[in-house]
Amino acid sequence: MARIAIFNQKGGVGKTTTAHNLGATLARRQRQALLIDLDPQAHLTTIYGEAGCAVGMSIFGFYQNNTPLSHLEIDWPGIGHLIPAHPELIKVDTMFGKGPNSLNRLSHGLNELNSSASESCVIIDCCPFLGVLSLNAIFAADQLLIPVSSDFLSLRGAMQIERTLKALEPVLKRRMARRYLLTRFDRRRKMSFEIQNRMREHFVDELCETVISENVAIAEAPSLNFDIFSYAPTSRGAEDYMALLDELTSKDFL
Repeated sequence: MARIAIFNQKGGVGKTTTAHNLGATLARRQRQALLIDLDPQAHLTTIYGEAGCAVGMSIFGFYQNNTPLSHLEIDWPGIGHLIPAHPELIKVDTMFGKGPNSLNRLSHGLNELNSSASESCVIIDCCPFLGVLSLNAIFAADQLLIPVSSDFLSLRGAMQIERTLKALEPVLKRRMARRYLLTRFDRRRKMSFEIQNRMREHFVDELCETVISENVAIAEAPSLNFDIFSYAPTSRGAEDYMALLDELTSKDFL
């Protein structure tokens, strides 16, 4: 299984939206995904739509009780499977240190899952701060997809992420493959194109050519527990996410 972490240290840039809709896009290409909600805010789990699961049957059960990931998966029609989050995840940072065993915990869990899994891809929705949970995702992932909102504060945040990832390279013993994805791209604003040009100068071919446009349907769909294809299959948002998958696939990123 390919493993991709949706990561950014800044909130509000479209991490959960991207994780959800990328999973839905894969399903439309007959590739089931396993989505892991690794954020104590549990936004991805909320989109799933059913009443909150018991804490022991969330990803927290994996960390607290060593419950196998395969026991925590729930079906997500139209996508594949979800391992839900729970607010108790906020305790993980204080429960575990940042030693190798803690940082590789999710990676080991996915290795055990890999042999029996039916999904072609694992998509990990990270929390918006660098702690044990986000580091677990980074250490477990093959690639990072980094959504960046099309504004100057998010541009500065992207530069900080690059410094963070470079600092982690001696520990990871590799350069993490990554792509930066511009979200909330408003073609009516000159600033969006200025941000795109600045990103292209700095990140070169690690910036996705595809952008996710500012789109009402993308914003509305989660409130009804829909992905963009279920809610507005002919919208610009649906076109953008399909184009994103095509781009990532063509570059052997996913």
